[in-house]
Amino acid sequence: MTPLPFLGKKKTPEPEILPVFPEEIYQSGLTTLRDIVAPAALEINPSFLRLGEKLVRTLFVFSYPRYLQTNWFSPVINLDKVFDISFFIHPVDTAVILSTLRKQVARVQSQISMREEKGLVRDPILDTAYRDLEELRDRLQQARERLFNFGLYLSLYGSTIEELDKAESEIRSMLEARLIYVKPALFQQEEGFNSTLPLNTDRLAIHSYLNSGPISSTFPFVSFDLTSNRGILYGINRHNNSLVLFDRFSLPNANSVTFAVSGAGKSYATKLEVLRSLMFGVDVIIIDPEREYQYLAETVGGAYFNISLTSPNHINPFDLPIPREDESPSDVLRSNIVNLIGFFRILLGGLSPQEDAILDRAITETYASRDVTPDTDFSTAVMPTLSDLELVLAATEGGEDLAVRLKKYTQGTWAGFVNQQTNLDVKNRLIAFSVRDMEEELRPVAMYIVLHYIWNLVRSELKRRLLVVDEAWWLMRYEDGASFLYGIAKRARKYYLGLATITQDVADFMGSPYGKPLVTNSSLQLLLRQSPATISTVVETFNLTQEEKFLLLESEVGEGIFFAGLKHVAIKVIASYTEDQVITSDPSQLLLIKKAKEEFAQSHAGGAGKEKEDGGTP
Repeated sequence: MTPLPFLGKKKTPEPEILPVFPEEIYQSGLTTLRDIVAPAALEINPSFLRLGEKLVRTLFVFSYPRYLQTNWFSPVINLDKVFDISFFIHPVDTAVILSTLRKQVARVQSQISMREEKGLVRDPILDTAYRDLEELRDRLQQARERLFNFGLYLSLYGSTIEELDKAESEIRSMLEARLIYVKPALFQQEEGFNSTLPLNTDRLAIHSYLNSGPISSTFPFVSFDLTSNRGILYGINRHNNSLVLFDRFSLPNANSVTFAVSGAGKSYATKLEVLRSLMFGVDVIIIDPEREYQYLAETVGGAYFNISLTSPNHINPFDLPIPREDESPSDVLRSNIVNLIGFFRILLGGLSPQEDAILDRAITETYASRDVTPDTDFSTAVMPTLSDLELVLAATEGGEDLAVRLKKYTQGTWAGFVNQQTNLDVKNRLIAFSVRDMEEELRPVAMYIVLHYIWNLVRSELKRRLLVVDEAWWLMRYEDGASFLYGIAKRARKYYLGLATITQDVADFMGSPYGKPLVTNSSLQLLLRQSPATISTVVETFNLTQEEKFLLLESEVGEGIFFAGLKHVAIKVIASYTEDQVITSDPSQLLLIKKAKEEFAQSHAGGAGKEKEDGGTP
């Protein structure tokens, strides 16, 4: 500013000369953090900023509806977009706002009274405003609410203007569907961008009055995330494309249930988990009703046992596990006798109370006939067979009828199934038992025997194991089978075992009295596509919302909902190309793989023959 001449010349103060030290000169030349992170250039436009090669646009919310639903902002947060969000919450003095509300209430009441005097029709908007104002005054007066100035800003990033416009349109449509309206900060993009930086500076200062309830509906930032530091990859989070990475053994129990219709990808997802679990040192045991896991077992060098009437693989139901240090032989023997009675209930089609008592005594005597007592070394003892039990029952009063009923399994067509000593080699890390070739009548019996054998195997040595029971509804149809499976689920954690139960028949599974307890004793649940006939049962069991219900009805193969403890996300199971070749259940894919193997074998054999003809080493 030029001084006026008539005021005289103002004496200019001489600048103060301060000493400059070498250290200060050195420090002034250092590069600051801002210099490092700042872009090479910044271009300010009315509706966007150009930061180097990126464009950024800041939006602000300027209008809210009367009611805000809980987690209304979650869909925006979980968008697969790059953007920054800033919340600014400025408390308002309650005394000041009460004075303002008093004037506002008087104004609205006056308008209502004037309309009544003029005989006009009641205005619902004025009535609603009056009620809301009075309710807010009461809550503020009683200290049940606080009022705040709330500012919500979003900075969107993109490479082109079109990309920015598309992102803005997507966010705008999502919010406007909830009657929440946004605008770009025109001619204030620099202030808006600075407001969304982690500097705690509100440069836009565009606020709306919100009380505690509506503000609390924006918290917490609910991002559906199930990514942990360890575990296996189950799939991709469909909410935000993050990884569903989880360790089932880190939960209170390692059990899981999988429900899906046929063809929804439940076996595919299970085989993928099995394959990845093996890489992390987990031993896997599988009960395979449909021979779907044979190729997987052969590929990873596992053992695959086919259990049928003509199979060379046998399991003796009288086998006893070697007691651990914390177990007594008498408890092991007693527990096995109880399980055997359950087995005979399924085998013989039920037992009367008298038959139950007779059989209990007869089994104890059968073990004694082979000198198997609590004092015996179970590892070297020769266990009795079904024929031994038949002889004991025939000599027992009241047991003759049971002995006759057992003849079919000791001397008849089915004698080779359960009347043999166990001859299985179970030293592999993956063991699979197939019961596909077993007659349908005996399939539940076979599954029970296999489960019983596996349980004895699990009890004998403590290590991380995963037990997969596919098509579990076969067992769930029988009370003893369902009870045994539930008993394993309850005790699995003690032996470092995870029980994975898989079924497509939800109605039969949940119709069992042990169905829901099995679900509640499973920390992991995987729900894939469901049929309309069973969706109501699934919704009731898992307390699903309507959105989750329709998600399960409309899911593609390998898509569904993954529950882990109290968290759940929408998941898509994805495998690599190599994994897919190993675990696929698609018949067309399996035929192509088989054809490729045959062609490879033929070409390899042809090459070897050519070398022999040339005199080379084959």
